[in-house]
Amino acid sequence: MAYANFKQTFWSKHYQRELENKAILAEWCNREFEGEAKYGNLVKILGVGAVTIGNYVGTTIGSPETVADSSVMLAIDKAKYFNFGVDDVDKAQSKPGLMEVLMAESAYAMAHQIDTDIAAAAVDAGNFSNSLQIATAANAKAAVDAGLVKLRENNVQITDEVVIELAPFVYQFLKEKYIDLDTNNSELLKKGIVGYYDNARVRVSNNLYNDTTDYYCMIRTKKAIAYVNQIDKVEAYRPDNLFNDAIKGLNVYGIKVVRPKELYVIKAHK
Repeated sequence: MAYANFKQTFWSKHYQRELENKAILAEWCNREFEGEAKYGNLVKILGVGAVTIGNYVGTTIGSPETVADSSVMLAIDKAKYFNFGVDDVDKAQSKPGLMEVLMAESAYAMAHQIDTDIAAAAVDAGNFSNSLQIATAANAKAAVDAGLVKLRENNVQITDEVVIELAPFVYQFLKEKYIDLDTNNSELLKKGIVGYYDNARVRVSNNLYNDTTDYYCMIRTKKAIAYVNQIDKVEAYRPDNLFNDAIKGLNVYGIKVVRPKELYVIKAHK
């Protein structure tokens, strides 16, 4: 059977690389908690409280403080698949570029779904603007400035890595006068970064959450949203009711806002 010669490891890695390149919202998430993620599991994300600073007056400083800890549970509650057929896997692999295109298309569709789910996490942000009509560059600048100020009031430092993710129409107003464009850097463009504003990276996405009135443009640190992903498997098989081979893949993941104070949402409409 043709599928017996399917290069499972090779195509699985190819799919994973393509997925990583295309899921741009996922690229700006905290992914340090990834490991063995199985559907239905919980990932425990540990945190610690603040350390107390006291005044030293030359005498005993007392017993060491026990710093309170905290934890957040992230559920691996999303399982998405692709499943497409080809006339013959061996023939498909013998045609230069065909399998790459098929796997890239699968990765693109999966990345779109993942980014859409990450964008939906914006509803759990710690800070929101009012519903704003963005019709001028001044509107866009004021909305972004308010978000950056709020994050900095929440102790996000000017030197911290921050990304501003805008709907295309908001970006169009802001870019001409205020964004330092970096269109010559192809590596940044691959990650969706189109420039910088006030030391923050600017990206454009069509996948931002929309509540039917407003797009939820996000300003966030890389630690605001946790994303845990596991590509469970990519394999070829022979459908019982068809005279062809097929390839299927399963992707399981979980998403959670773990630092809501480091995520600001601009609710914007035209």
